[in-house]
Amino acid sequence: MAEGSSSKVAAAHLKREAYLYVRQSTLRQVLENTESTQRQYALRQRAIALGWPTERVHVIDCDLGQSGASAADRAGFQQLVTEVSLGHAGIVLGLEVSRLARNSADWQRLLELCALADTLILDEDGLYNCNDFIDRLLLGLKGTMSEAELHFLRARLRGGVLNKARRGELASPLPVGFVYDDQARVRLDPDQQVQQAVRLLFVTFRRTGTAWATVKYFRAEGILFPRRQRSGPRKGELVWGPLGHSRTLQLLHNPRYAGAFVYGRHQTRPRPDGSRQVRQQAREDWFALVPNAHAGYIPWDEYEDNQRRLLAAAQACGQDRRKSPAREGPALLQGLVICGVCGRRMTVHYRARNGEQYPEYVCQREMVEHAERACQRIPGQSIDGAVVQLLFGTLTPLSLEVALAVQQEIAARHEDADQLRARQVERAQYEADLARQRYLRVDPNNRLVADELEADWNATLRALAQAQTERDHQRQQDQLQVDDEVRAQVMALTTDFPQVWQAPTTTDRDRKRMLRLLIEDVTLLKNPRQLTVQVRFRGGLAKPLTLAAPQQSWQTWQTAPEIVAEIDRLLNDHTDQEVATILAERGLHAGKGTPFRARLIGNIRREYGLASRYDRLRAMGLLTADELAAKLELNRVTVNHWRQAGLLRGYAYSDKPEYLYDPPTADAPTKQRGRKLADRRRIPEVVSERSKEVQYAA
Repeated sequence: MAEGSSSKVAAAHLKREAYLYVRQSTLRQVLENTESTQRQYALRQRAIALGWPTERVHVIDCDLGQSGASAADRAGFQQLVTEVSLGHAGIVLGLEVSRLARNSADWQRLLELCALADTLILDEDGLYNCNDFIDRLLLGLKGTMSEAELHFLRARLRGGVLNKARRGELASPLPVGFVYDDQARVRLDPDQQVQQAVRLLFVTFRRTGTAWATVKYFRAEGILFPRRQRSGPRKGELVWGPLGHSRTLQLLHNPRYAGAFVYGRHQTRPRPDGSRQVRQQAREDWFALVPNAHAGYIPWDEYEDNQRRLLAAAQACGQDRRKSPAREGPALLQGLVICGVCGRRMTVHYRARNGEQYPEYVCQREMVEHAERACQRIPGQSIDGAVVQLLFGTLTPLSLEVALAVQQEIAARHEDADQLRARQVERAQYEADLARQRYLRVDPNNRLVADELEADWNATLRALAQAQTERDHQRQQDQLQVDDEVRAQVMALTTDFPQVWQAPTTTDRDRKRMLRLLIEDVTLLKNPRQLTVQVRFRGGLAKPLTLAAPQQSWQTWQTAPEIVAEIDRLLNDHTDQEVATILAERGLHAGKGTPFRARLIGNIRREYGLASRYDRLRAMGLLTADELAAKLELNRVTVNHWRQAGLLRGYAYSDKPEYLYDPPTADAPTKQRGRKLADRRRIPEVVSERSKEVQYAA
């Protein structure tokens, strides 16, 4: 291959650029394995010997310290692929295949691009042309061996990790509150503030019983909680911040705070987009659990009790809440309501009023997680009624006929799928019979062979049992065929359903069960003016509803607008007490059902910005007693005496009573004439008829 290398280099290759790709897997290798790096840079001389000028040999070494398992985070490799695909590269140089890629997909993609662009590949062994079958076959084998080598390296490292984990000696990142000492042993954090914060968390949870109450206590008291930076330039540094709900659950679920070493609590799987999915494993699937491996903050018995309390509290939210059965409360949409703002499932709260329970749908994820305000809080009584009326209108003979036709088609599909599962059971039965025959034919004394065949037989029997169980389970989940009798009963539901729904013997739990058979979910979105309700039926049909925005409790207590308008009209001629008496005689009541009083009329005036009778009379130009006395050169007592004698016209503006007066005219009485006229009392006092009735009653 080396002797014929120069013959593969054509003039078209020399007209393009040469790219040398240099990579080391880790930064430690860059610092310590300098010989490998020098060998990679030395390939530049090979390109020069093949005819490329020095200035046209480009070195791509920005991926030093990057793993070759994937091309996602390697900017240098992506640059190399771009230059090849654009036809700029005449040759690609790399020390070996593992330097370019340890992933068959990335390696084969590079070979395909090199073949299309007629680009040569050179490594330490020789020069290759991707359009030559032998060279392409050899490069493919090298790529496969490189990927297998990576697997073997990982397997060896993984074996050592698991062996240490079994003994509880594996050094892993510790949660906050623990540190390693000089001898790599786990100790409590020497920072007393950290220890106190962690101990306070467990003490608070023991006292309150819920994680959310623990978060609320920390937030109310303004207590910060520590955490250590896992990455970045501040890695290992202690940072203090508010305690969150998810953070609290992490600490309460972590067995290390009980002094136990654990390995395998989470399983990591790669996603198609390159990210990783982390799943929490059940305790029986943990790889290692070593109790009393080091000092802890709580005993193991308390940790077990905490897990039971957390499990009991979790039944009210999340996936557990979604799958919970219908309960006894009057909230018909329990477990079916979705928040239209954040998309999370809403829970139900009940408020007692006058001996009755009123449901309220609450999106409380932010409230639980960060002790913040709820995302949405919507009264549910009007929503339940609207959804039920929509259900009555939707459940028609035509819709049921269509549903039955669709059900028949689905049942046919289920039958076809069941036949395929039956074939799988037959195949598993054949494999089990074949394994049994092999085991029976072997000499029982030859235990080396008999043990292996017996193990194979047991494995096939387990596979057979699993296939049969899956088929039986799936058949139970599939819908059954609907015969004529059942069809007639279903069609009769169009007239019987409202009667069954409203029957006294039908409980709230029964109504919820019927709703769940027909409705998939209900999405709520509230704005200040209206409430949008999106009802999604089973089968995909969606129907929107628009309702008036639900009133708050204080809004239901407000005085009716027409009564406020009547109060405004009556204040033109009457005082607050007179207005209250008139409204009581008409049988009108305030928002809470209480009778009107003078104080309540005053509160309504101030709340709605209604002008008082005093302001209304002053706006008409009337004078107070002091102002009129100054104009007539009298004292206030004389003004009051003249009003009683009928010489002055007074208008009561309060219930004390207090009066305002008309301005004096040209024929107003003088001081001497007024005294004589006052003794005669010829002019009657000007007061309202209502004022007379009040005075007579007094």
